[in-house]
Amino acid sequence: MSAVELTAAEAARCALRAGLPLEDERHAEVAATANHIHAVLGTLRDLDFGEAPPAAQAAQAAPAHAVEREVTDASL
Repeated sequence: MSAVELTAAEAARCALRAGLPLEDERHAEVAATANHIHAVLGTLRDLDFGEAPPAAQAAQAAPAHAVEREVTDASL
């Protein structure tokens, strides 16, 4: 993750450029949220999944009854 965080003024400019003007009191909140999302994504990028297959590939490889059972168990 970059050490440079988005400021409230930068968040306001980015939002305006995207066609989403923000009220003045929202600038800091939006910047904080964007910085948090950036930190989470940075952490996810650093994870080493090794040989783990993508989720879609793992779901296709699982037997159909195993997937159904997981859904049933999750609803309990």
